[in-house]
Amino acid sequence: MQISTMLRGAFAAVAALSLAACGINSVPTAEEEAKAKWADVEAQFQRRANLIPNLAEVTKGAGENERTILTQVTEARAKATSVNITGDDLNDPAKMEQFAAAQSQLGAGIGRLLASVEAYPTIQSNQNYLALQSQLEGTENRIAVAIRDYNEAVRKYNTTIRTFPDSIGANIIHGAEPMVPYKAVTAGAEAAPQLDMTSN
Repeated sequence: MQISTMLRGAFAAVAALSLAACGINSVPTAEEEAKAKWADVEAQFQRRANLIPNLAEVTKGAGENERTILTQVTEARAKATSVNITGDDLNDPAKMEQFAAAQSQLGAGIGRLLASVEAYPTIQSNQNYLALQSQLEGTENRIAVAIRDYNEAVRKYNTTIRTFPDSIGANIIHGAEPMVPYKAVTAGAEAAPQLDMTSN
């Protein structure tokens, strides 16, 4: 009789400890993973922004229309790089939407500029331009992968803080709030622009 009481007491203690530890490690681990993936997203957007001055240099020989578009791209780059999201902002839908809008505007501008420059065979045959096109295309693909990875980390984090038993620690200890996945704000913006490198 005494042994069964001791076993019940031990079981209750283990159960209480298990519930007490709910979310203590899993919630911050999932949160840090999502923040790390966000840093990857930012790094890829920054890489794209860093290519803009090279694009400006290569397209100097283009016509007036292209120079106008290039000015718009430069302005969009300035706006996109001025919108910063910290790890603490990842649960703020308004800030995430502002960031996404700025990045979408820049991406659309780059696509318009590259499409219009295709009318200039001299620029099209320039090795620097071809290399830059390849770098931009690679960067757009890296952005898409980084966004996918971030959204998956956010999904895991949001699931962790909402499901039992981790939700106990998430709500009581951490005060965890859901993070916002990255969403394109313009139709088709989640797809990398197609760069035709075979045009003459």
